[in-house]
Amino acid sequence: MVTRLSNFFLRTLREDPADAEVTSHKLLVRAGYIRRQAPGIFAWLPLGLRVKGRLETIIREEMTAAGAQEVHFPALMPRDPYEATGRWEEYGDGIFRLKDRKDADYLLAPTHEEAFTLLVKDLYSSYKDLPLTIYQIQDKYRDEARPRAGLLRGREFTMKDAYSFDSSDAGLDASYMAQRDAYERIFQRLGLEYVIVQADAGAMGGSRSEEFLHPTAVGEDTFVRSAGGYAANVEAFTTVAPEPIAFDGLPAPVIFDSPNTPTIDTLVAHTNAVLEGEYGAGDTLKNVVLALTHLDGTRELVIVGVPGDREVDDKRVEVAFAPAEVEPATADDFENNPLLVKGYIGPWSETGALLGEESATGIRYFLDPRVVDGSSWITGANIDEKHVHSLVAGRDFAADGFVEVASVREGDPAPDGSGPVTLARGMEIGHVFQLGRKYAEALGLKVLDENGKQVTVTMGSYGIGVTRILAIIAELNNDDKGLIWPASVAPFDVHVIATGKDAVAFELAESLSAELEQSGLDVLYDDRAKVSPGVKFADAELVGVPQIVIVGRAAADGQVELWDRRSGDREVVTVAEAVERLSR
Repeated sequence: MVTRLSNFFLRTLREDPADAEVTSHKLLVRAGYIRRQAPGIFAWLPLGLRVKGRLETIIREEMTAAGAQEVHFPALMPRDPYEATGRWEEYGDGIFRLKDRKDADYLLAPTHEEAFTLLVKDLYSSYKDLPLTIYQIQDKYRDEARPRAGLLRGREFTMKDAYSFDSSDAGLDASYMAQRDAYERIFQRLGLEYVIVQADAGAMGGSRSEEFLHPTAVGEDTFVRSAGGYAANVEAFTTVAPEPIAFDGLPAPVIFDSPNTPTIDTLVAHTNAVLEGEYGAGDTLKNVVLALTHLDGTRELVIVGVPGDREVDDKRVEVAFAPAEVEPATADDFENNPLLVKGYIGPWSETGALLGEESATGIRYFLDPRVVDGSSWITGANIDEKHVHSLVAGRDFAADGFVEVASVREGDPAPDGSGPVTLARGMEIGHVFQLGRKYAEALGLKVLDENGKQVTVTMGSYGIGVTRILAIIAELNNDDKGLIWPASVAPFDVHVIATGKDAVAFELAESLSAELEQSGLDVLYDDRAKVSPGVKFADAELVGVPQIVIVGRAAADGQVELWDRRSGDREVVTVAEAVERLSR
């Protein structure tokens, strides 16, 4: 049935919403696709649901082609399964928790690994039942601290999440590749550029983890790639450590006065003046004090030593110390630990004690992988207004471990030897994990193998951000007049506009719309009688249906105007030719 704009639930806006930051947010609200309900929460209007539905259809088709079957779980889930896997605590403040009238704990699910695992455990018991891949398209909930950018970072969002179940690691590899290939087909059908990068699994757990990132300046993720094909999120990037250096014959460390040098720049300038050298920031060792809050609520200070020419990357810190929450040490932390001399902290004290030893502060000390044995550093002496030079790693100080927290820079070598990396921004549109047996072990999902012995099932997890992708498509497909949807996800195939006051134009537009519908196209017909052509054209440009047919003055001659919204081309053709072209 032809959709008539005269009774379609749509009101367009001429001004951008005050809270909108990015183009997709502005246009989706102005064109009547979504409406804000609260920060990061939106209502979906008829136009928005039509685009979302078309996007989901493409995903369902490719999931079916990859052998996956659809299920659907409730968003409201009990605490117990998440407690069993440890994620009730791991998610911290990132999820919505609530209680029912009987004081039982629930959450609004951010993901459903537990539910999928328990469902298969309830119904399957033999290796003959596997492999199995099931999925759902469902709303998820996360208590984002700073929801922003409309649908790109919200508190309620739609995801497609699939889970594979296999009795062997080889089976998992095959299931993983089937889903990975399906994702490539989905994004190709949507016309989305993507880069597959190595990623950190985070609270999801598991081993192999890859993200599909769409390169975009408004992306939240920074990723690296090399000309040789390496690509990774900065969180998953691993540093190529230099070879250890023999330190036989190296000079002994020397403590020197360094008043008013609490920063790397002031330290370098002072050191070059005092030692008459040509030292740079990369010759210094910066020691950063961090506070970890563990899942049991305990607070721990740690110190990380990184080369002075590197910053500490917040996302890499978060991954390095997960699942603990991390923040910079506070003034109270320094006051409670007087051996930490702010601005002059080092891994070595005047007495030669290491910070990791009880004889010093009892605080664990970690190093950047570049600080290899035999490397010599200028760093704090743990004495106010004093530093030390010629301090050699492995000879004069050691660490409790190595962590990847330093920033990644253009030109850093790729860990696979494929050359230097460049940095780019991207938005996550899909993520595939080899979860392994983490959830199956926690929840007791086992099957009998061919020898009659119980084996733990191995799992994969595969997610696509449906509403985020919709917003990204809107970001990519617009001009200064409004949206221009790709044909694959447009809310309608054709937008027919009747103009003028002549009844002939409206009669022809009516019959043309019906004929186009009969040919299998979805048609939006602007039949509003008392609306000017200018307003109708502005609404059509804003709404963004890619093919527009204008029925006006030439209607009496059986002619209409075809308007290709994407190219901007307009051409007068006969009605028959219009139907033939649009129905191809």
